[in-house]
Order: sequence, then C-alpha cells, then structure tokens
Amino acid sequence: MTTTAQTDAEGGGAHPLFAEALREKGLDELTARVRRFPDATRTAAEAAAAVGCELSEICKSLIFAADGVPVLVLMDGASRVDVERVREELGAGKVTRADAGVVRETTGYAIGGVPPFGHRTRTRVLADRSLLEHEVVWAAAGNPHAVFPIAPEDLVAHAGATLVDVRERTS
Repeated sequence: MTTTAQTDAEGGGAHPLFAEALREKGLDELTARVRRFPDATRTAAEAAAAVGCELSEICKSLIFAADGVPVLVLMDGASRVDVERVREELGAGKVTRADAGVVRETTGYAIGGVPPFGHRTRTRVLADRSLLEHEVVWAAAGNPHAVFPIAPEDLVAHAGATLVDVRERTS
C-alpha cells in the first residue's frame, strides 16, 4: 500500500491540543514534521506501513489503570506490554487496560491517536527500553491519521518517562 503524506506545514495534521503542547514545550520544529496520511495510522502496523518503517520504530502510547489510576506506557510497535511487569514496576495490586472513555478523559485523545505527551492530565509515564534501539521512532500526533518522528531519548525526556523493561518476553 502506498500513501502520500502531507506535512503539517502543508495543512496536515497534529490535533490542536497536541500542537499547543508542542508550542508550550518549545518544540515548534516538531509541528512542521508531523505527517498526515489519508489512510488511518490508528494501529502500529498501519502507521509503519504509511511511514515505510519497521514496526518496532512505531511508538505506541497505551493507557493502563494501576489500582484505578491511569498510567501511560510507551512501547515499540512490534512488542506487547507485559501487564504483570507493569504491575511489579509500579508496585500496584492490579493493572488493567483502560477503556476508551478513561483514555479520552485522561489524555484528551481517542485510542489510535494518543501522542506520547501533551495530555489533558498529568499521568505517570513508563517507557520501555526497546524504544532506545532506534535512532528515530514515530508516534501519534493526536489523531488517527497523523504521526511525527522523534529521537527516542527526546521522546522519553519530553514525556517525563521512566525507562523500564515491561515488554512481554518471547520464549
């Protein structure tokens, strides 16, 4: 599948809340690097296909509830989050995937477009070390048709994330 991207400067795509967060962080250069696609980039596979990168170069922004408190986990697109490892990392009694309503209420965005930072509320953020295996990763820009490139170290810093090992182990 071949898609044509449109940069934000051409009228493309960061969600207004995310564009404002970029301005507040002094990251205006990232706004110009947002790429909007006519086809959805809602899943990691869709985003990788649109961008033309490896699945592991996509950064998934996933909201979980740890003892009922939202937490954001940033994970490479080729891996799955090990909920038990997240629970251990947080010292929580129970960790579950947050439902769509909690995701929108916490972040201000719908599932499939949640960026790694610039959320409506401040949440604890965990970033899996697997993201650091790449020079650049692509993350959602607040809507299911837009992504932006960022160095993983910068992503971790701007998200205020703690580096952890929470991906599922392969046998």
